[in-house]
Amino acid sequence: MPPLLSVFNQNLVPMDSRRNFLQKITLGSGLASLAPTLLSATPAADARQKPARKLRVAIMGLGSYGNRVAKAMKDCKSAELVGIVTGSPEKIPVWQKEYGIPDKNVYNYETVGQMKNNPDIDVVYIITPNSLHHTHTLQVAAAGKHVICEKPMADTAANARKMMAACEKAGVKLLIGYRLHFEPYTRKVIGMIQAGEMGKLNYIDNYQGFKIGDPTQWRLKKSLAGGGALMDVGVYCLNAARYLANEEPIWVTAQETKTDPVKFAEVDETIQFQLGFPSGLVASCATTYNFNFERLYAHGTKGFAEMSPAYGYGPLKGRTHKGPLDEPIVTHQTVQMDGMADIILNNKTLNPPVDGQEGLNDMIVLDAIYKSIRDGGRKVILNE
Repeated sequence: MPPLLSVFNQNLVPMDSRRNFLQKITLGSGLASLAPTLLSATPAADARQKPARKLRVAIMGLGSYGNRVAKAMKDCKSAELVGIVTGSPEKIPVWQKEYGIPDKNVYNYETVGQMKNNPDIDVVYIITPNSLHHTHTLQVAAAGKHVICEKPMADTAANARKMMAACEKAGVKLLIGYRLHFEPYTRKVIGMIQAGEMGKLNYIDNYQGFKIGDPTQWRLKKSLAGGGALMDVGVYCLNAARYLANEEPIWVTAQETKTDPVKFAEVDETIQFQLGFPSGLVASCATTYNFNFERLYAHGTKGFAEMSPAYGYGPLKGRTHKGPLDEPIVTHQTVQMDGMADIILNNKTLNPPVDGQEGLNDMIVLDAIYKSIRDGGRKVILNE
């Protein structure tokens, strides 16, 4: 099998030629046989060459996931950590020692605007609580830096639209941290579906959840989290249903359950939701903060795909009607950041995308799920 980075880079095509490329592409047997490959660059725009320089990244928010991303970037070939933004001064010397970050690349949340005068930072990866994504994206865009925003993109679709508008006005790219769009097992399943190997999809069943601990943490505070399990991990199920279906849902129904109204006074604990698609495909999804579970299942007229674990940091496992999946085991954040470097530095795009529109599409459905719950589980029609 080709090296993972080379295979991945074949999925990236120039943004200005993507529409024409998609109109002409045919998924031949050779293409379908490559696990992660859904789109190949034209020979003249081959993305497998290393960029002239690495993408220079500052991480905003030095919590547990920020640490995970930073460690993973040590193995990146196309991206490097060069700066930090934090509200915790005590973390600064620790990160500087670990990652060799110079004083001039250290910022707090009030000094982000000064980054405009720093040519040594290309992009800021925002890994702060969900409800702060909107504000922080506007700050970073105003400083003239590209934005990578962790999922969910925002706490509402309205704020997601403001983020897109701010980045467009500033002339910077906005990417969303959909790490699984770069993950080999996930890409293999997407590739098989798009190549027609499972026939017409008619049902998707997926769920993701875990038993949350510390009752004082930010994830249980709506002012920071925006929502509960749905915003945090349910978005994986929603996003997977959309990229497997390869179309946008036209209706949503949802139901909420709370077994601990004290602990989950501000946010949702357990939500089940159903999505209907134009083709007739139906997706049944669930998410919770009350227990551990994780699975993706897609059924078509010619076959199926199942992954469990499907959404965690790995290793992921899966099988299809053709047998067990056997893809490279990777560090998700490493391949994600290398891929995003290629998108930003070489103006490439990915199928399924990781841009602001992809994040907004999830937020539109998340808003509809919460509306259905408020309306007693009634069907919410989308795209009206």
